[in-house]
Amino acid sequence: MLLPSKTPLHRWRFFRAGGFDQVRLDTGADLLNLAQLDQKLWVALSCPTQGVEFDPRTLALIDADHDGHVRAPELIGAIDWAATRLKSADTLIQGGALKLADIDDSHDDGRKLLASARGILASLGKADATTLTVDDCADVARIYGGMAFNGDGVVTAVGQDETLTAAIGTIVAQLGGKPDRSGEAGIDRDALTRFFDEARALVAWRAEPGAKAELQPLGADTEAAHAALQAVRAKVDDFFMRCRLAAFDPRAGGLLNGSEDDLKRIGAQVLAGASDADVAALPLAYVQSGAALSLAGGLNPAWADAVAALRDQVVAPLLGARTELSEADWAQLKARFAPREAWLAAKPATALEAVDADALAALVAGDAHARLGALLDQDEAAAEQAALIADVERLVRFVRDLARLANNFVSFTDFYTRRDKASFQAGTLYIDGRSCDLCVKVLDPARHAALATLSGVYLVYVDCTRAGQKLSIAAAVTAGDSDQLMVGRNGVFYDREGRDWDATITKIVDHPISIRQAFWSPYKKVVRLIGEQAQKFAAAKAKAADDLATQSVIKAGDKVTTVPAAGPAPAQPPAAFDVAKFAGIFAALGLAVGAIGTALASVVTGFIGLKPWQMPLALLGLMLLISGPAMAMAYFKLRNRNLGPILDANGWAINTRARINIAFGTALTQTARLPEGADRALMDPYADKKSRWPWIVLAVLVLAWITAYVTAPEKVHQLLQPLGAPAASAPKA
Repeated sequence: MLLPSKTPLHRWRFFRAGGFDQVRLDTGADLLNLAQLDQKLWVALSCPTQGVEFDPRTLALIDADHDGHVRAPELIGAIDWAATRLKSADTLIQGGALKLADIDDSHDDGRKLLASARGILASLGKADATTLTVDDCADVARIYGGMAFNGDGVVTAVGQDETLTAAIGTIVAQLGGKPDRSGEAGIDRDALTRFFDEARALVAWRAEPGAKAELQPLGADTEAAHAALQAVRAKVDDFFMRCRLAAFDPRAGGLLNGSEDDLKRIGAQVLAGASDADVAALPLAYVQSGAALSLAGGLNPAWADAVAALRDQVVAPLLGARTELSEADWAQLKARFAPREAWLAAKPATALEAVDADALAALVAGDAHARLGALLDQDEAAAEQAALIADVERLVRFVRDLARLANNFVSFTDFYTRRDKASFQAGTLYIDGRSCDLCVKVLDPARHAALATLSGVYLVYVDCTRAGQKLSIAAAVTAGDSDQLMVGRNGVFYDREGRDWDATITKIVDHPISIRQAFWSPYKKVVRLIGEQAQKFAAAKAKAADDLATQSVIKAGDKVTTVPAAGPAPAQPPAAFDVAKFAGIFAALGLAVGAIGTALASVVTGFIGLKPWQMPLALLGLMLLISGPAMAMAYFKLRNRNLGPILDANGWAINTRARINIAFGTALTQTARLPEGADRALMDPYADKKSRWPWIVLAVLVLAWITAYVTAPEKVHQLLQPLGAPAASAPKA
């Protein structure tokens, strides 16, 4: 099947949602021709790879420049890359697992990709499978571990015979291992070459004494004899050098045998082993011109044993039994061991010395080097096919995710059709008897709120915690009211994986939530104001009463404890009654009461004067007069709610005005409702018991007023005239 061709005549289809036209992406041809769709018609031009509910691995593969944002050209490039490897771009629309039959094997790249996909399934023990999922590609170590050769140039001991397993283990132990793609430690070509080069050099060096007699002057005893020679070599050389100096200048003899002060210092110590270091520092024997080294007596006690070992293991076997050693004899002994010392100096510097000599020689003599080299050749030859595993993973992820990403990028189909949660929706917040579906992750609530407030949406910023983890979200409240929403209010947040988080409101961006809330807001404000003023008045009166009682107690105490010195002080005459002052006060109160009464009387009289069918209209008009401005303001703000600033604050580049109108907003927040068909008992045994008498009295007064007005309207108007009501006109005949 051929790919749908890109053509400038592609017929686009749009749907209207959120107050703007959005493109429909229903076919593979729609995806293939996205490059030709004017980007001014795209809902978004960029989205972040972090903070969205989308597979981060897929976003990282699409983000070609790895800058943390997916932009329009990168999305188009990913679609083109996937389409060229599929028989039909409609496979991207279908989503789900990748069917092997959908891979286009009509060209070389496709055939290689198909072979790699089958290799993956074979390594997982699914050689007969016909589909490949993202989970199959996720465990790369398992995939490579199931392959005999994974193309990384590293060979491990897994699956090898005993000889190669031992060889690889020895190389890894001595030179260190290199991790294979499967996660196992193995060896590469450099380690193999280095090991066997050093091993051959070490084995050859070790074999030299057996081939060269001069390296073994005493045969099997050579090593012990050489050690005995080396133990006293420096001290014997020092002795003969001192004797030559004594021959050069007789005065040096006494000085070279140790100073008198040194001997005094040693003599002042306990000589039973505590001063071995000081004694060892003295000459090996008594120094004099032309002296020979005694091998039997007259030696420095600290060196007597070492000289005895030299005599028995070196001098006697090579020179015969002797009681002293001349300088010429000493030079002859050193010459006999000179070839061996040169051989020791040529010892290869390598860590392989710790390996058992016989085992190392067996490795060098065997075919392990050649066999391991052959394995590395095969592994390196598989590099191209193994490298395609990453391309297989890319294709599998693109088949599953590209269409969904396009419907959360080019258009917001998932969000506005509500067939699935959009990529920017983090989960659902349950709080105050409602659930909020429009929740976005927030890294910096203060910074986010500065831009998101332009959205016109009522937002609550919530800190969520779960098992030591912390998450911040912004939730849009688009239904109900805000009476019980406040900082510190707790709820529960469910993320996209269904995990529950403890949620606490930390910040609120206040905007209208609904027309219903706006309608009742003036009355709630009045009730709240009255309640606050009543509380303030009651508190003031209570405080005044407390202060009066306190002052009374203090004054009473003063009268009891105070002793008059010269008799009671003359009582102060009471202040004169200011008639003018109180007359003014009473006049002001009278005017206020009269004005209020006149207004109430006018309203009551006007309302009573209406016809019965006009009264409900009058009440409705009064309510609209009070609530109308708030409702109108809320209506215009609710119509202009915009999703764009909420997402822009998270790093998106929203390209249009994505409205959240009243109807759609109501769908985003669900308020508590009883299930359909549920039984409900209206009797509340703990309901507040209210007295009926105030309502009975009010009903009687209203009924009496209506009866009086119907039976004798003139008298009612006469009673209202003192309050400013107009006089009643004579009834018409």
